[in-house]
Amino acid sequence: MPPAVEDPHPPDDRRRRFEEIYEANRVQILGYALRRTADAQDAADVLAETFLTAWRRLDDVPRDGAARLWLYGVARRVLANHHRGERRRSALAADLGLRLRTGAAEPERNLADVGPAFRSLSEADRELLTLVGWEGLDHGEIATVLGCSRNAVRIRLHRARRRFARALERANAGPVGRPLPTAARIPNGEHP
Repeated sequence: MPPAVEDPHPPDDRRRRFEEIYEANRVQILGYALRRTADAQDAADVLAETFLTAWRRLDDVPRDGAARLWLYGVARRVLANHHRGERRRSALAADLGLRLRTGAAEPERNLADVGPAFRSLSEADRELLTLVGWEGLDHGEIATVLGCSRNAVRIRLHRARRRFARALERANAGPVGRPLPTAARIPNGEHP
């Protein structure tokens, strides 16, 4: 058995260093985030993510006065990710709004029947359909979440979709031969 390698930074020293960095820079990094976000909650999230990165990469944080500059760089990248996420959410909301406005004019499907039909499904079927439609997961990701094989996911999803189609037909929601909205399709062109 090889000899144990001593940690060059014992846990107490590590925590103390992080706390010093946090206390010395928290106000400036929060101000930086507040000036670049829409609300205080977003700024607090940016601050938390910045210092989480600092904790994880504490050995990379410069030991001199450059720590603040390093933190600004991290906060800048966190903000870039935050803004990309906001743009994606805005685009999705606009797309959904458009779909709802244009879809409401289509008499083929009564949207009021979709909710009851969906709720009539088993919990397992609802979970599968929401993991695909709302969470946007592919078969492999769903298999990881559910702890089963990709093939089992494929089969279960095919059956869940069939049961949902039948529930919609029973609810007099109109023909279900139309394709599902893009968000409800399986990503990457996979088929059940």
